[in-house]
Amino acid sequence: MFFCDYPIIRSEKQLPVYLVNMGQQHCQDHIIRPEGYPHHQILYCTKGSGTLICDGRKTHIPPNTAVFMPANYPHEYYAEEDVWDIHWVVPSGYGIDDMLRQFGLAEPRVCSFGNVKMLEHIFRKMHDAIRADSLFGNYRASGYLYDFLIEFYRLISAEDTSLSVSPALMKAVDHINYNYASPITMDDLCGAAGVSKQHLCLLFRNTLNMRPMEYAAKRRIQEAKALLMGTDKSIEEISEEVGFGSESYFCKLFKRYEGMTPTDFRNA
Repeated sequence: MFFCDYPIIRSEKQLPVYLVNMGQQHCQDHIIRPEGYPHHQILYCTKGSGTLICDGRKTHIPPNTAVFMPANYPHEYYAEEDVWDIHWVVPSGYGIDDMLRQFGLAEPRVCSFGNVKMLEHIFRKMHDAIRADSLFGNYRASGYLYDFLIEFYRLISAEDTSLSVSPALMKAVDHINYNYASPITMDDLCGAAGVSKQHLCLLFRNTLNMRPMEYAAKRRIQEAKALLMGTDKSIEEISEEVGFGSESYFCKLFKRYEGMTPTDFRNA
């Protein structure tokens, strides 16, 4: 099977992330790019095997393996057998560099995944969107591209232990999610996570870029926003229901994090 989608790029260039091209080749041709490719690329293999040459090193690329190649980075790749089913996606946009940087993707990277079924599902949705609508298909495909990049990052995180989420952090987050309506203290969170206060604060800062009690407050505000928009309950009732207790404290934190009062949010 072979296809290559090169959508007509119009005002998609104003999007933070948009699709430049994508495709699939049943037996990938021998590609030699001494100057690299002008855009970032994500490639993944579903069948067969091939070889990637980058920085003078040869890397075997079997099924369920993905490659990230930065823009303008010299590389070469070729099939090792009659079948080397390669899928590729080429993203761009004013936000793509920052997004990839947050994912830790600044250099060439080869990743082995358990499976690429969800990645393949999103890939097909992008392809179908482009083929089904010649006018707005690439806007839809660019929306799916964002999902594709998030799924790619999720697979990287699962494969790379340095990026995996700490079980202690997840226990603390779960404790907040299930008990946000009740009083929560740092001692409660440390007991649920089984770590010290210092270590728990470090985990939250490194992974979520916030303190544990800040996450708890934002989780409560998340629930409060749904109640403000979906019910006629008073501000005091909502404050109590989501675990703030004090209406004045609830309003203070709501304005700090949302930039408006709960009443203004409800009337917006």
